[in-house]
Formats: sequence, structure tokens, C-alpha cells
Amino acid sequence: MSGLLRRHRDFRLLWCGETAGKFGAAVTTVAMPLVAVSTLHASTFAVGLLSACGWLPWLLIGLPVGVWVDRTRRRPLMLGAAGLSLVLFAAVPLLARYGGLSLGLLIAVALLAGAAAVVFQTAYSAYLPGLLAPADQAEGNAKLHGSASAAQIAGQGAGGSLAQLAGAVNALSAQAATFLISLLCLLRIRHREPRPDPRDRPARTLFADLAEGLRLVTGDVWLRTLTLYGAASNLALMGYQSIAAVFLVREVGLPPGAVGGLLALASTGGIAGAFLARRAADRFGTARAMLLCELGLSGTALLIPLAAHGAGALLYVAGSFGVSAGVVGGNTLKAGFQQRYCPPALLGRLIAGSSFLNYGTLPLGALLGGALGSALGLRTAMWIMTAGVPLTALILLFSPVGAVRDLPVRRVTEEAREPGPGAAEQRDGAEVSR
Repeated sequence: MSGLLRRHRDFRLLWCGETAGKFGAAVTTVAMPLVAVSTLHASTFAVGLLSACGWLPWLLIGLPVGVWVDRTRRRPLMLGAAGLSLVLFAAVPLLARYGGLSLGLLIAVALLAGAAAVVFQTAYSAYLPGLLAPADQAEGNAKLHGSASAAQIAGQGAGGSLAQLAGAVNALSAQAATFLISLLCLLRIRHREPRPDPRDRPARTLFADLAEGLRLVTGDVWLRTLTLYGAASNLALMGYQSIAAVFLVREVGLPPGAVGGLLALASTGGIAGAFLARRAADRFGTARAMLLCELGLSGTALLIPLAAHGAGALLYVAGSFGVSAGVVGGNTLKAGFQQRYCPPALLGRLIAGSSFLNYGTLPLGALLGGALGSALGLRTAMWIMTAGVPLTALILLFSPVGAVRDLPVRRVTEEAREPGPGAAEQRDGAEVSR
């Protein structure tokens, strides 16, 4: 360990808890579809519907959760969300053991776990800037995104192996165990946020706060561009990822254990992306580094539908490796930009507003992938959805992001513009964020 992981105890605990949670989530991305396919004999569309339900809560409760996060302390919300997820995933194997598991109950678990994820992710993203000094935030974001990718690799591999050895339903027990670890780590964090003082903010209704968050996202050209791109790219990404396990089993002809291993191998691109993002930003600028990640690497998605039995399965690995590297690298840069650019008092609403639009397309993508797979066949559906991955990156190229070297480091309003070069021309890095 080095840097933050060695000298910052609370960050180390947050990092351990988040990494454990990501590991369990990766197990679930493999195990849940396999439960639906192998245990409940669900159709391709039903598998897509199950994936959609995991993201639907972002559309249903994402915006009010953002206001809630801005009005209260974030750590208790994270604890509650982790506790609910622990109970939900511990219940699935018990239901299956006593013959009570059905597709409807599995969908209900996906919806409730998705709601807990909305609360946890929004609170966690707003909590991190208060835990770390500004000069440490770039390193913190890179470590969290890098470890999340490593956890995804291990989790997907473990998910497939557990599904093959112990059954797909029992593999979900690993998700419950990881939320227990996450809960214990969060409980040991010593940092305590001050309780928000109602006198520091004007008395306003929930709808007024919701509107302010959406205005921040839609009224600012930088935030609007990144949110629009995120929404479009997530539609394409989830469109093919929701049916990837079914595609690999039914079209490529892989057993469940090999599916998990293949998905894990493909996800190693995320580690490369987190490593690449900071170094590319230092050398080329944050805006150009984002284009490199989101546009330069996304074209490999077109290798995915070419996957075939035997050595041809490596085409799936190569394509997904590039996509994973680009997504994680871009997310690392975006997280650092939002934390520097947005006023702390609005960060929860910014995250919720952008996530409402970004993640809101994920259930639509999952349903679209399932519908196309049922109507046109799995391979044709994969071609359509993977083609959308590089195409959506053109939104960034033909936006202000494509015209500058660096993303801005602070928000400049009409009421308070500074003379001299625009914020977009400032160099990103620790010396600026300080």
C-alpha cells in the first residue's frame, strides 16, 4: 500500500468497504442472470427485464434521494443502504431452499437492492470530498475506480465458479457476505460529518430543490454534455451487457463457470483505464484524456459480436477489455471534475440529477437488449447495441469537450466571471485543485 491507503485510516476503511461491495455486485451480475436462466428457465426478455429492474430505481427515486443527501449526513444513509442489501441477498438462498423463489421475487429483490444502491452511491459520492483534502481527491478517485475494476474481475470470475460449483442461487450468498464487510468498515470510520444546519439554507420545498439540481445539470454546458453522453452511452452499454451472459451460453456455447471467467478477464480493462486516466490527464489534459478513453477505446466494442466457440471467444475479451478501460478511465476523470467543479452544498443534487438521466437509460437499455434478442436473435442484438457504444462518443467530440485541452476546475457563473483565460484552459492537477 502507498499514499492514501497507508496514511489515511478512514479512507482505507471506505476503500475496503467499497471494494468488498463491488466484488459482491460483480458476483451478482453473473449469478442473477444465471439463476434466471438455469434455475427459473427464464426467457431472454425476462433476463433483460431482471437487469432493468436493478437500475429502474434511479428513475423512480434518484432525484429525491439527491435532495435527501444534501439535507442530512451521508454516512448513516450509507450504513442503512448496506444493511438493507445484506438482508435482501441473504434472503434469496433461504427462499430457494424452501421452494419460495420465483421470477417475481427475484425481480422484487433486484428492485429493492437497486433502491439501496441509489441511496448508497449518491451518499458515497457526496461523502468522499468531505473525507479527503482537495489535493488527495484525484488519487482517491483513481484508487477507488481501480479497485472497483479489480473487484469486478475477481467477482465475475468467482460468480461463474460459484455458480458452477455450488449453484447460481448459492452464489448470491457471496453478495450478502460482502455487504456485511462493507457495513463493518463503514461503522469503524471515525470521521463524522457536521449535521447540516437548516439556517444555512433557505426554507424550500422538495420540488424546489429537485428543480435546482436539474437546472444545474441541464443549464451548464459542461455538465449537460457529460450527462447527455452518459445517458446515451449507458443505453448502448446496458443493451449488450444485459444479454451478455445469455449470448455467451447460448451462442458461443460456454458453460457457466467459463462465462464468469471470461467476463472477469474482459474486466481487467478497468484497471488499465483507472491507471491510464490520471497519466493521460497529466500529459494531454483532462478533456483530451476523456476523449481518448471514451472515443479512442470504445471502437473495440465491435469485436464483441464476432465471438465464437473456442478461440473465437477471445474476441469478446478483447472488445470488452477496451470498452471497460474506456468507461472506467472516463468515469475517473468525470468524478474528479464534478467534485472540483460543483459547490459542496449542491453536490448531492448534482450527482442525483446527472445519475437520474445517466442511469435512467440503463433499464431502457436492458429492456431494449432483451427485446432485440428475442425478436432478432442474440447475435444481431449484440451487433446493434455494441455499434452504439462508439457512436455515442461523438457527442463529446462535437461538444465543448472536444474543443479544449482541459475540463474546467471550477464553475464560473454569469454573476461572477473572472478576467483572463477561461476555466476550461486551466491545467488540471493537484496544484490547481489546492
